Amino acid sequence: MSYQLIWVLTLLLVAIFLFTTNRVRMDVVALLVIIAFVLSGTLTLPEATAGFSDPNVILIAALFVIGEGLVRTGVAYQVGEWLMRVAGQNETRMLILLMLTVALLGAVMSSSGVVAIFIPVVLRVSSRMKTSPSRMMMPLSFAALISGMMTLVATPPNMVVNSELVRDGVEGFGFFAVTPVGVVVLIMGVGYMLLARYWLGGGEGDRERDQWTRRTFRDLIRDYKLTGRARRLAVRAGSPLIGQRLDDLRLRDRYGANVVGIERWRKFRRVMISAGGNTELHQRDVLLIDMTTSENGLRQFCGEQQLEPMVLRGEYFSEQARDVGMAEVSLIPDSELIGKSLSQVGFRSRYGVNVVGIRRNAQAMSGKLIDEELSLGDILLVIGDWKLIRQLQIKKNDFILLNLPAEVDDVAPAISQAPHALFCLALMVAMMLSEAIPNPVAALITCVLMGKFRCIDMESAYHAIHWPSLILIVGMMPFALALQKTGGVDLMVRLLMEISGGAGAHVMLLSLFILCATIGLFISNTATAVLMAPIAVAAAREMAVSPYPFAMIIAIAASSAFMTPVSSPVNTLVLVPGGYKFSDFLRIGVPFTIMVMVVSVVLVPMLYPF
Repeated sequence: MSYQLIWVLTLLLVAIFLFTTNRVRMDVVALLVIIAFVLSGTLTLPEATAGFSDPNVILIAALFVIGEGLVRTGVAYQVGEWLMRVAGQNETRMLILLMLTVALLGAVMSSSGVVAIFIPVVLRVSSRMKTSPSRMMMPLSFAALISGMMTLVATPPNMVVNSELVRDGVEGFGFFAVTPVGVVVLIMGVGYMLLARYWLGGGEGDRERDQWTRRTFRDLIRDYKLTGRARRLAVRAGSPLIGQRLDDLRLRDRYGANVVGIERWRKFRRVMISAGGNTELHQRDVLLIDMTTSENGLRQFCGEQQLEPMVLRGEYFSEQARDVGMAEVSLIPDSELIGKSLSQVGFRSRYGVNVVGIRRNAQAMSGKLIDEELSLGDILLVIGDWKLIRQLQIKKNDFILLNLPAEVDDVAPAISQAPHALFCLALMVAMMLSEAIPNPVAALITCVLMGKFRCIDMESAYHAIHWPSLILIVGMMPFALALQKTGGVDLMVRLLMEISGGAGAHVMLLSLFILCATIGLFISNTATAVLMAPIAVAAAREMAVSPYPFAMIIAIAASSAFMTPVSSPVNTLVLVPGGYKFSDFLRIGVPFTIMVMVVSVVLVPMLYPF
């Protein structure tokens, strides 16, 4: 073993350790890998940065934008509403339709995005059926993972494996190459979950069922212990607040006063306006305030800032429900808000809404929330303009919108360009099936058309792209090349041949699946595919058989991240809403992974003979 190979393997172990501990962001680790390879001389600069020009990276970015277009036009949410209407009160029908729908949507959208859309749907359905959300959340995440086996563009690992085949000099997979396996696994998954749901009916999910009912403002006020904190204060003439921006005033830091809405006179009537960080206060404004300090603090605040207390009718803005909205949001695993306080991230300036409550471990937190560091699993109660709250649904890089109160039904929905979005999606699939246009170009054409039809604007398009995922792919690609140059791939193939080669190609497929699934427990499925794809192709070459079944088994194994809540972001997303523990995924996911492995090892050679 050469010193260069030892260096590459050491760097790989360090990267896996950093991925596992999550102390450093995955995309930062990927960039550090590129730097380390170049500075050490293991790879040249063009070799280390070749991933930035890989067509599949462009394709993945375009698919993020297309998926966002389906969200913004309401297509994805309309599917959720249709699902609720069709399923009715029948839990079995709901589970079947849910898994089928999620798997189909995930074939052309980000699986994490699909799960984020359907979590509120599952919560509402569970409340209506009076069942635990835990019986539906894991089927939701499993269906999203299975969606990666439905089409070539359904998940990045498929495209990584396809790119390795092309790099090896053979023709890549077709658009529906993996679909037969995916359909079988989906049918098997639906049947398995119809039985496994009975093992998920107890525990935290049942005890916390009531928190996911369709609640009202009053329910949220009670749950987050906000009763008695509402204040309505008028800005008098001569107040030092006049002409000042809310962010500059720092009222929450100084007085514990969080301005969540402003009544302002316009054309002889008082209207409600959003209380953003850049909002300037005017004379005669009436401030709706969430006040955490005592009565003495309130008197001091009113005296120093020349404010006049006004009558507040109703319970905490319920009378203004058409203008001031509430919602619960939950942080996602790779949110950049984790570990930071509300003041550090400038929450109000960034999103235009205010956080008035935080629940951690199902308990409402008290005290000064603005300096509290946010943690994974925290549920935030936000208040502000309904339009801005609905826009939180597209901020999937930071959190997902969990629960909208019943008052949202009184707010008119936005106008949708759904027919145009569906046309664009159908056109993309047709172009990819025809193979007359390269897949990345077909996806880019679809993005341009969605922009033309106003399904998505440029700002939303850039925000829709999950840049950390792209950087992770780009940064992990040099590992595959470095392992090939230093003999790491040949070494791994020799070890596999010694262990499984003599037993035949089927045993080699089994070994590759087990190795890929095991590595996937520690690093992302995309990074796993980047590392395992060249090993699988080289093993096929060594055995003088077709590389297609070996490449296909890697694609399937990379999507089989069912065993732990951290194996895939979709599992982590359902962890809190489903009330699951780590052991729940082990006892449900391990048997299903074994079932997928057996089916794949039998079925793949039938579709792609050795």
